[in-house]
Amino acid sequence: MLEGLKIPSSGALDLLALGALVHRLDPGIVPFRKATQCQIHVSGGEFNVAANLADCFRLKTGIATAMVRYPIGDLIAERVRAMGVQPFYKYFEHDGVTGPNMAAVYSDRGFGVRAPVVFYNRCNEAAARLQPGDFDWRAIFANGVRWFHSGAIFASLSPTTSELIIEAMQAAKAAGAVVSFDLNFREKLWSVSGGLARAREVIRRIVAHVDVLLGNEEELQKALGIAGPEVTAASKLDPSAFFGMIDQVVAQFPQIRIVATTLREVHSTNRHSWGAVAWITGHTREAPTCELDVFDRVGGGDGFAAGFIYGLLTGEPPDEALKLGWAHGALLTTFPGDTTMATLEQVRAFARGGSARIQR
Repeated sequence: MLEGLKIPSSGALDLLALGALVHRLDPGIVPFRKATQCQIHVSGGEFNVAANLADCFRLKTGIATAMVRYPIGDLIAERVRAMGVQPFYKYFEHDGVTGPNMAAVYSDRGFGVRAPVVFYNRCNEAAARLQPGDFDWRAIFANGVRWFHSGAIFASLSPTTSELIIEAMQAAKAAGAVVSFDLNFREKLWSVSGGLARAREVIRRIVAHVDVLLGNEEELQKALGIAGPEVTAASKLDPSAFFGMIDQVVAQFPQIRIVATTLREVHSTNRHSWGAVAWITGHTREAPTCELDVFDRVGGGDGFAAGFIYGLLTGEPPDEALKLGWAHGALLTTFPGDTTMATLEQVRAFARGGSARIQR
């Protein structure tokens, strides 16, 4: 057991996530203004973590979310089943014209010196209508949930989604689950609902209930209003600025036991240097740095979160848990889409220093 972090040894679910499901339209390397076809990926920051843990790491996971009864909802629900995630849906009826809708995310991959571009259509999104009282948390947690996870993207959608997160976190705590939260700050989403001031007020209220926090130094500053570090990082791979902020984080939120993040130096759209660091119950940890040939960068952070949480849930030493997160996040950038296609054996091999030599 990590100091101050008691992870239940068993439960009907290893992890329950709360968030929005979306479908991402991906024209590959072609910009949208020239696109003639798209792949459809089912995604959602919280769902991605649950899906990765179920499909790659063979754990029992669930997602509490909104679902609309129409063909796009059917498509998304099929992918949830395919990834092995147990759904807890609040259903909405589609009126055939205006919604409510399952949100759409548009993201081309870019190439070389041309960066990826992400934009949204979350108009009349069903998940934004979710509110406290929509889920029977007592029944959901009754048979045991070891870990609860949510994130700031879901919190940004409406005034009621953040209250729902807090309600769920309180239920999770009462049931003995570890609570994690991803600061994944998306300025475009917050800018239409109160901007930075509202983001900080909302997220700080949520983080007061959190044991494990995921976020980089920029997100700690923007989302929590933590003052920037006195230490200037030599590069994006230098963890000194991140570690320099942890004392402030823990002083303001003393219940937090772990803060972790990925480190990424972008040389081009398809060439990144990749690392990961964590502050774990008073000790700093660093994963190795590797060079990535990136196929699709979306979802790498969620891939890290899943591998890291898996390591903690299965009792791996902290350094090994961090390496599993780092390895899975790296592998996820080699696949199309937002969720994993890796196997646990591949993750462990890469974490041990495996190479890309052909497997025969």
